[in-house]
Amino acid sequence: MIKTIRGTRDILPPESGLFAYVESVAREVFRRFNFDEIRTPVFEKAELFARSVGEETDIVSKEMYTFTDRDGTALALRPEATASVVRAFLEHQMGNEPGLKRFYYLGPMFRRERPQKGRYRQFFQIGAEVLGGDHPALDAEVIEMVTEYLRCLGIQEFSLLLNSIGDRQCRPAFLQALRVAAEPVKEKLCENCRRRLVTNPLRILDCKEESCQPYIDQFPSILDFLCAACGAHFEKLRALLDERGLRYQLTPRMVRGLDYYTRTTFEITSDLLGAQNSLLGGGRYDGLSEMLGGPPVKGIGFAIGLDRFVLVLSQIRPALGEDPVQLFVAWLGPKAFSKAYELTQKCRQTGVRCVIEFEELKLKKALSNADRMKAGHVLIVGEDEIARNSFQLKDMKAGSQESLSESELLARLSSLPGRL
Repeated sequence: MIKTIRGTRDILPPESGLFAYVESVAREVFRRFNFDEIRTPVFEKAELFARSVGEETDIVSKEMYTFTDRDGTALALRPEATASVVRAFLEHQMGNEPGLKRFYYLGPMFRRERPQKGRYRQFFQIGAEVLGGDHPALDAEVIEMVTEYLRCLGIQEFSLLLNSIGDRQCRPAFLQALRVAAEPVKEKLCENCRRRLVTNPLRILDCKEESCQPYIDQFPSILDFLCAACGAHFEKLRALLDERGLRYQLTPRMVRGLDYYTRTTFEITSDLLGAQNSLLGGGRYDGLSEMLGGPPVKGIGFAIGLDRFVLVLSQIRPALGEDPVQLFVAWLGPKAFSKAYELTQKCRQTGVRCVIEFEELKLKKALSNADRMKAGHVLIVGEDEIARNSFQLKDMKAGSQESLSESELLARLSSLPGRL
């Protein structure tokens, strides 16, 4: 029997309902902040990610799914979406339009990582990007939107980690200091860190090897090397977060896993996830457009790993996203089916989630099936009810029952909570 590929999975009910709920809340919260949805292809030219994410990152060098098209073009399944959004922004010359461009996206990404709890090779992300501005208030608003999203989902226990990694003006001095500090201990570092010390020293701070951590902890802090402009930007951002009552932890070692970040970087973590506790992350990427061959464009964004996010939600709010059957239609006698189905259609048109079974059942069996489905109500349609235009509506939770005409029934159902 053919099964799913390792690192992929089928998202089945009721978990699929939780995914849909989390996405619907994202759409609503992001709409309040004036973000519009963008949809980009799931595969792009591999060069797009090599330029943006960085050839020395694990994502590009080890994890990206690449293949050669029939014309010889190197393509890749997208490992992240920010580069695609910026590519679309440039390709469609959206920078010629006035004002900031605010986008959000939802969809699958692909990385050949080691599968583990909450981490898959096809995984889902919710993210947002703002292009065209670099004011610290914009960074604060993006972080505020993320925390508002968490609040709307009922997530209260999380930590906001904050850092600035400077820009092309001040980062070279830090990288040189990092090389100098790492040189005496480089033989004690892992193979990846020794390689990165030559090719991209900043990536050393992103190392996850336990044996490297005591040495990394002794390396210089990027915050001590910020130029005047980056330092002022970061101080203003911190002041704005303080004004909004958004608590954060300064985390000078946090550089994120992508080469395109500049200045602000942030993560939100949750202890509910255990050791791999990152819930979402993002930051500013003011030089990404130029990496892709475009003009200078300021930008900031974030991405949420939806698989891990849903894992947290399922622990703290297990019933979240459930969409139970609201009405089970039970018909008694072969002559009653046609009318029962007509009523089912009308109830569905009012936005009620309905089930009708096509095999004739005894009332006791129909009620048992409705109970198994956790249906809120059962509508009983028999030949006598049709003749009298009086149908029995049973409230399964309260155990009560009432007789209603067709018009009364539709009016009654239109007031049910949870309708579309």
